[in-house]
Amino acid sequence: MRICLILEGSYPYVRGGVSSWTQGYIKAMPEHEFVLWLIGSKAEEKGNYVYEFPDNVVEVREVFLDEPLRIPAPKEGRKTVFTEEEFAEHRKLLRAERPNLKVLAHLYNTKNIHINEFLMSETFLTFTMNLCQTHYPYVPLTEFFHSLRSMLLPMLYMISQDIPEADVYHAVSTGYAGLLGSLASTRKQKPFVLTEHGIYTREREEEIIRADWISPYLKQLWIDFFYMLADIVYTHATSVTSLFERAKKTQEELGASAEKTKVIRNGIHANRLAAIPLKEPDGYIDIGAIVRFHPIKDIKTMIYAFYELKRMVPNARLHIVGGVDDEEYYQECLELIRTLDLKDIQIPGVVNVLEYMEKLDFTVLSSISKGQPLSLLESFAARRPCVTTDVGNCRELISGEETDSFGPAGFTVPPLDTERMAEKMEQLCKNRTLRIQMGENGQKRVRQYYIHHDMIDHYIRNYKEVLQQWQVSASN
Repeated sequence: MRICLILEGSYPYVRGGVSSWTQGYIKAMPEHEFVLWLIGSKAEEKGNYVYEFPDNVVEVREVFLDEPLRIPAPKEGRKTVFTEEEFAEHRKLLRAERPNLKVLAHLYNTKNIHINEFLMSETFLTFTMNLCQTHYPYVPLTEFFHSLRSMLLPMLYMISQDIPEADVYHAVSTGYAGLLGSLASTRKQKPFVLTEHGIYTREREEEIIRADWISPYLKQLWIDFFYMLADIVYTHATSVTSLFERAKKTQEELGASAEKTKVIRNGIHANRLAAIPLKEPDGYIDIGAIVRFHPIKDIKTMIYAFYELKRMVPNARLHIVGGVDDEEYYQECLELIRTLDLKDIQIPGVVNVLEYMEKLDFTVLSSISKGQPLSLLESFAARRPCVTTDVGNCRELISGEETDSFGPAGFTVPPLDTERMAEKMEQLCKNRTLRIQMGENGQKRVRQYYIHHDMIDHYIRNYKEVLQQWQVSASN
């Protein structure tokens, strides 16, 4: 089987949850060929990989979101005459309503129409003026024009991309990756599988709400745009998978058909972590955060919580282990540590987690958005309980599903709640017996429900099912 895996903003450019998952996923299927269709933010990232591709990666395609900014204007005198149907689909785009992807793909992919023939046309300007006057009267026309253009430019550029050959297309998010998967399925008449580790649309919505580069009057337009992309992706996907039941329900609320959705849990190589011994008492309580520096990880809340903890547990140490996704945020965290005059925080960067886990008594996660974190599963497999924010699937991982009787493997606290986080960390710091018991509960839970080869078996079975479903549909 030839599988085209479509990824946005993750593997192989950065390390972390989805990237680690992807590397292990490809390695676990040596009998299958993989084509990687990669979306990066900047063209300067081209070829700058932090992973070495497994041997069964047979093709790599890269596309970057800043590339359309360098596309020259169409030649003078060249003018496309759009049909009324084509005009109608562009109007839907401008209103963030789901367009007919076949019509747009025929224009910008099959006919290879220059994307600026629309975005630099009088028609686009007229549409923009009417929309601005009708719905955004308090936004300057120039600001609205450039915002709308910058929103549509990467989308139309994605639609114009050449499509690699594959038996099945598999996107690991909605957004632009899901759009490419939808395009490939539409043009190549092959099945398209969507997997969401987190709900991409909700994550973009949170980012847009916090963003200071978008006018408050235009934030809803950008949010609607990403919801429109999700609608396109859910409509065209043959199968929609998520990591846990609440995420599946969210996908259905956002428009995915319940007939398409299913849960495939994450899985890890638990035996390697189970062999790690517990840390022997040495006078310190060592807390680990296996996390990348990025605003969505909310490391500042963790630092503030640790500051509170140090007043109650002077011998506590915090290890923030991982790479830097956002240099500005990283520097802000370092400045916060200096301002609070915290001496017992270690930041070793990217390390071998298997080796570093031996130094830790338990772990902590402070993210404001999460799916089913691999770092939490790895902590459990190594018998380290965790204090984590109540986001994504973390509560179920800590406490267990309805049929799970293993007992709690740590504590969940509300996001942004430094006091509760410090309080729960204090409980684990002061009670080694509780740490050991919760760690054993977590290890049992992982061994029962989150094993890597089980996860791979479920995905392979899903591929076979969608291929068979597609063949039956084609024959009819």
